[in-house]
Amino acid sequence: MSTVATTDPVLTPRQSTGISLRGRLQDALPKIVLAPSFVITIIFVYGFIVWTAYLSFTNSKTFPSYALTGPRAYQRLWRWTFESDPPSSWYTSITNMAIFGFLYVGICLALGLFLAILLDQKIRGESVLRPIFLYPMALSFIVTGVAWKWFLDPGLGLEQTLHHFGWTSFHFDWIKNKDFVIYTVVIAGVWQASGFVMAMFLAGLRGIDGEIMKAAQIDGASPFQLYRRIVIPL
Repeated sequence: MSTVATTDPVLTPRQSTGISLRGRLQDALPKIVLAPSFVITIIFVYGFIVWTAYLSFTNSKTFPSYALTGPRAYQRLWRWTFESDPPSSWYTSITNMAIFGFLYVGICLALGLFLAILLDQKIRGESVLRPIFLYPMALSFIVTGVAWKWFLDPGLGLEQTLHHFGWTSFHFDWIKNKDFVIYTVVIAGVWQASGFVMAMFLAGLRGIDGEIMKAAQIDGASPFQLYRRIVIPL
């Protein structure tokens, strides 16, 4: 009875160097691919943010100036914004931005969560409803703005259509009312983004462990308590 001796292959220094070099290149390849976009983002986004902040402390006007003047520009902006009568356009912009941000984020979250909870019930036709809700997100902001401008125009949109059907007392002129026009922008923004928020929430709902849900149902939790105390916090 004979035995055959086995030995591990011995790598020459050239072979080991080639393997290690190949491994290093494979590890470095993602960094090499992402490096240009990373550098461009650093320079043209964050770099120019810092540059703009620096210029705000100078006496720059049409062209940049490098003589530092301190927070003088911010003091003038503060007086022009909050001490001018009538209110400045900058004050109006800040007010509209606050209204839009609060309502847009709040309504999108509430409506998106509500739609996600409805679809999470495994309703019939879910595969059809999801693309319908997500379709507005595929449109550009320009298309959304123009479509809603036509829809809300009292001369040819919703108001005019209802007048043709006999409801002549109906009036909806928010888009031409300076006190309410910001709310029409909120309506258009919510219509476009709520479907995307719904998809994000639905992915989170589907990721919850089913055993936790079954245990809560066995303990007698109602559907409202189930979502309020378990699903939404998770």
